[in-house]
Amino acid sequence: MKILIAEDEAVSRRLLQSYLQKWGHEVVVAEDGAAAWRTFQADEFPMVITDWMMPEMDGVDLIRLIRESERSFHVYVILLTARSQKEDVVEGMEAGADDFVTKPFDRDELRVRLRVGERVSALEAKLAEQTRELNELRAALARNPNQPGA
Repeated sequence: MKILIAEDEAVSRRLLQSYLQKWGHEVVVAEDGAAAWRTFQADEFPMVITDWMMPEMDGVDLIRLIRESERSFHVYVILLTARSQKEDVVEGMEAGADDFVTKPFDRDELRVRLRVGERVSALEAKLAEQTRELNELRAALARNPNQPGA
């Protein structure tokens, strides 16, 4: 899976990148939210892992932009942050995050949460394909209403 990481702290960014690549993911990194947004707009990423507090654009603003973007597929977003109060979790999830992982993160917890994101993304892709097929069938039936089964 292709994953975009938005993380301003170099050590965390390299650690995340190393783990994700070891687990077989294609990884693209950005040093802040603004750079991540530019990168996101230029390519397709089914998953984004973003820090919350970054210069120029924070992770919550990045998530809001991702959710407002016109994509033909669901983007699974994990908010990775040292902010861990209940209010922070609620704010991040209300902004559109699919999951929330606190720093310092546990490697095994991150790995299983990525697996959840992969399953959700696969189901979203399957649903989108079935919806496309259904719409094609409806259009075909509308063009030929006298066909058997119509």
